[in-house]
Amino acid sequence: MYQNYTIGQTEFVLNYNYDLPKNHIARLISAFVDSIPQEVLLEESVAATGRPASHPAIMLKILLFAYSRQTYSGRKIEMMLDESLPMRWLAHDYTYSYHTINNFRSSQHASNLIKRAFVYFTMALTDHGLIQNDAVFIDGTKVEADANKYSFTWRRAVEKYHAKLREKTSKIYEELVEKRVVQEMAPELVTSAEGMKTMEQELGEQITKLDEEIEQEPKIIKGGSVRKRRRRFLKKLRHQLSNDLIPRAQKYEHAEDIFQGRNSYSKTDHDATFMCMKEDPMMNRELKPGYNLQIATHKQFVLDYGLFSNPTDTRTLVPFLKQFHALGFFKHIVADAGYGSEYNYTTILDQFEKQPIIPYTTYQKEQKRKFKNDPTNSQNWQYNAEDDYYIDHLGVRFSFYRYSEQIDKYGFKRDFKIYRADKHQPSAQLDKLAKTPGGRQRYMKVNPTWNYYKAKVKATLSSDEGKAIYRRRKFDVEPVFGHMKRDFGIRRTHLRGQRAVENDIGLALMTLNITKLGQLINRWRAN
Repeated sequence: MYQNYTIGQTEFVLNYNYDLPKNHIARLISAFVDSIPQEVLLEESVAATGRPASHPAIMLKILLFAYSRQTYSGRKIEMMLDESLPMRWLAHDYTYSYHTINNFRSSQHASNLIKRAFVYFTMALTDHGLIQNDAVFIDGTKVEADANKYSFTWRRAVEKYHAKLREKTSKIYEELVEKRVVQEMAPELVTSAEGMKTMEQELGEQITKLDEEIEQEPKIIKGGSVRKRRRRFLKKLRHQLSNDLIPRAQKYEHAEDIFQGRNSYSKTDHDATFMCMKEDPMMNRELKPGYNLQIATHKQFVLDYGLFSNPTDTRTLVPFLKQFHALGFFKHIVADAGYGSEYNYTTILDQFEKQPIIPYTTYQKEQKRKFKNDPTNSQNWQYNAEDDYYIDHLGVRFSFYRYSEQIDKYGFKRDFKIYRADKHQPSAQLDKLAKTPGGRQRYMKVNPTWNYYKAKVKATLSSDEGKAIYRRRKFDVEPVFGHMKRDFGIRRTHLRGQRAVENDIGLALMTLNITKLGQLINRWRAN
């Protein structure tokens, strides 16, 4: 027996109310989004006329559910609104075009809403006792941008060719001033695109004036017309300015505005920076356009995230902690050795008043017996605190010489103590050893502040509490990236631009949180 199947006949269709299982993730997504206050969900100013705007709560629900099903294309999400029963349940049978979906998840309102969603999710975890106040774990990973990997623009190349262009333009300007073709300008204006346009306009006025004078000349002039030669010269320079120098100057100035301190950017995604990716099958450190994703986790829940353009983690920690909304909940900040620096330790202890459990780069190396027994290492030299001098493994004495300070390119100041080998050592042999091969006295540099932080970190990581907390980092923050890349397939962004990419990754991380919370709830119900 087959099911009833009729063609071309009138049918009487009954609409049944569809529902979802109680443990379905769509229900959890709906409950979470509905817990966000309406004043947060809705924009402050919305047009009073025209077609009603799509409700942000519905848009957020369908995006979170689509991401939970590893669907990131706007067209496919639009298709799910017609074909997926949970999606229709979340959208209340509304349909949206992929233009509406993509415009919403790339908007500033969606950016604010997603960030606030993490705040309310953290509050929900706190209310249910899923957050302890001991430590928050921070780590980063590189995410490849949705950009052509060969569309690079390098800052060094732009600076090099821009400098040559300025030099060439300055010579043309000096020649024109000498021949009284253009008026004098400020030096910084001469080599700019705006200054070149001014020169081009003045050249055009001089050529027009020469055209009028040449018309009044006789047709044949013995030895040729001086004005015609001058006109040819000026036309040549104007052509060079309009077709070569001005377009190149505009291109270089535009590129320098895009860099904003970075060393590179992609032509297809100006916010993406070329950096080494962890997934490198060829093992040749190929640079690809990407973003540096930083997250803060607790019990594998992502509490906050940030997207940065610099590839190193060291300079991202402080900006990320400044935007971290739940920093006051925790006593310790835990991260790997890539975040250990004097600036980070100083800021965490003095500004944030938290305890860092962050090893420095050489921490593991300094724990080895080979390092501790190396006599050439200045950290193993004999030190006399009373008279403030060192004695190296050869017996040469280094007395305090002077203080010094260094300011890096980011404006952070480091204080050093300089020790110089004494000119008069106990023996003539030591006098020779106190000098460099060039005949100068040897020096050594000590950073007391850095040594203090290193000792403090060693003591923390050697304690039972520090070891227990740092041990949790491996199974707290690192599995989140594995879950995001393996299960959700997010190894490359799906949108372009800093804000759009940040929204895209924020939706994925929030979906990961809700999925994990749903699994915990199902276990509790089963028990």
